[in-house]
Amino acid sequence: MKIINSEYKQRNMKIWNEIAPRYHKRWASVNKGPFQSTKKLIELVKINKNDVVLDVACGTGVVTKQIQKKVGNAGHAIGVDTSTTAIKIAKKWNEKNKNLDFVNIDAENFSFSKKFDIITCQYALFFFPNAQKALKNMKNSLKKSGKIGISVHGSKDNVPFFNSILDSVIKYIPDYVPPGTPNLDRFGSKSALKAEVRKAGFSNIVVKEFIFNYSPGKFEDYWKNY
Repeated sequence: MKIINSEYKQRNMKIWNEIAPRYHKRWASVNKGPFQSTKKLIELVKINKNDVVLDVACGTGVVTKQIQKKVGNAGHAIGVDTSTTAIKIAKKWNEKNKNLDFVNIDAENFSFSKKFDIITCQYALFFFPNAQKALKNMKNSLKKSGKIGISVHGSKDNVPFFNSILDSVIKYIPDYVPPGTPNLDRFGSKSALKAEVRKAGFSNIVVKEFIFNYSPGKFEDYWKNY
């Protein structure tokens, strides 16, 4: 069986709708594991007060929430994601925050009437079956002076979920990841990520590597988090 983009998107959305509540509770909202990178991403894109910022594939709103704090009362933050469950959680988690909106829409197809100063995308580019289309959509949504900030996982050997869980699952359930599914670590090297972003028309690209250590305890505990 070979999976096509539309089927992959539907399957991926179904998975995220299911896991979003526990993913938010055990990882995202408490900045555990890879979510230690949120602070670094926000720092590197240099958000100013009054900026209008878009957070693509925002999930439950972890990055968007921090963006809202940076832009101040005169700025605005918008998070977009295809998961209806994640968007519901994001809205509830941020219901007291002003100048912050969440929209249920695909990264390849969103369209807003105004351009953005900054666009962020944390741990999602590798999920997009057509990363180029998503990146070009981001570029077209930026002001001329705008910039993007993207974070991705490194090589799978350095990502516990990939090498401790996913590889083992695939070993015993070969069709768990259907043929045609995007390789989740295809942007794991600096050169691969830089090439993909440049191909979409971006320039002045800087790629930095960071290591965020996290000990989940016993394997059983780590497994339960998923």
